Amino acid sequence: MGRSFSILAGLVVLLLVIGSQSVFTVNERERALLLWLGKIERSDFEPGLHFKVPFFNSVRKFDGRILTLDAETERYLTIEKKNVLVDSFMMWRIGDVAQYYRSMGGDESRAALRLSQIIRADLRSEFGRRTVQEVISGERSLIMEHMQRRANKEAKEFGITIADVRIKRVDLPKDVSSSVYARMEAERQRVAKELRSQGAETAERIRSEADRQRTIVLANAQKEAENIRGAGDAIATGIYAETFGQEPAFYALYRSLAAYQKVFSQESLLLLEPKGEFFRFFNPNKLGLEEVEPNSRLATPELE
Repeated sequence: MGRSFSILAGLVVLLLVIGSQSVFTVNERERALLLWLGKIERSDFEPGLHFKVPFFNSVRKFDGRILTLDAETERYLTIEKKNVLVDSFMMWRIGDVAQYYRSMGGDESRAALRLSQIIRADLRSEFGRRTVQEVISGERSLIMEHMQRRANKEAKEFGITIADVRIKRVDLPKDVSSSVYARMEAERQRVAKELRSQGAETAERIRSEADRQRTIVLANAQKEAENIRGAGDAIATGIYAETFGQEPAFYALYRSLAAYQKVFSQESLLLLEPKGEFFRFFNPNKLGLEEVEPNSRLATPELE
């Protein structure tokens, strides 16, 4: 009976071993490959429980997540034959697990080495077509876009899909930095000088136009003022002529008094004999207002 129990126990153990060798699971983070005596039989497994033939089938599982490959900092030459130090990384995942197994043997380190070679070749090609200024500040996004497209095309042969290619930083060697910065500074100074020249030219043009407009406005205003002044003088002359023509004697007295005011208001001592037409109104007994002739000019000397 003991022997029968041992045989039964051995059969149970054998069934358990065969049963455990007949099933396998694939989770959502994995890509699985079913092999029949080392040859690929199936590669399209969904996450879950699956079956296989014990001892004849074997299962290889690979990481199906996006992996990061951090490339080492490398020196690359620009079109100007200047060295730049580039630090980059690549994000990739297994796209075709069967092709990945056939080309890389399922070895992740081997795949990383091959991808490093691809990214170095692409960087060398992209930087060799551009200047230092373009790769530092102008066309980095364009370089990464071209690299991802080209790397995807090359990595497809290995069953690998490139999710992204990024350039973390681009540095200049110390022997190049000073010359590049000097050139950039000279370029900025040239642009600033050109802008200042353009501004001065525009300011001079605006100033000349303003002076021209000012001259025109002042000339027109002067012309209009002269016209108004002439018209006013004509009207005033007419009014004076009409008014003084009514009382010539009074007008002669008024003009003489105005002449007296201008002469005798000066701070000076005058010794004069009150004779002559200018002093005619100082002796009213000899010559009254009624004796002034209307057309007499001696009584109204022009002293203005």
